[in-house]
Amino acid sequence: MRDLMFKGAKTFNDFLMAGEGIATNVLTDRLARLETNGIVTKVRDTHDARRFIYRLTEKGIDLMPALVELVLWSARYEKTDAPPEVVHVMRTDRTGFMTQVREAWKASQPKSGSGA
Repeated sequence: MRDLMFKGAKTFNDFLMAGEGIATNVLTDRLARLETNGIVTKVRDTHDARRFIYRLTEKGIDLMPALVELVLWSARYEKTDAPPEVVHVMRTDRTGFMTQVREAWKASQPKSGSGA
């Protein structure tokens, strides 16, 4: 979810290459659970029918405040791969940061009536 929400990942390979070292079967299971629970949707890539694109649903994007808090907590106690400038914006302008992420999410959603 973090990679979908904050890092722009959207394909299975994007998630696989995110540096977590996750096994493919574990990733497959997690994505399926997120889809089953209405957190993400999965659609065929219009440019490559062999691939799927994963998108956060409204239910998924509504988890953003909790994920922001987890990123901030992690950055406070551990070395993370979150860019320091992003952590700073999350910490000093949480509302503005979340507004920008939500607007980017809205812009990435298929338009109504487009058949997607």
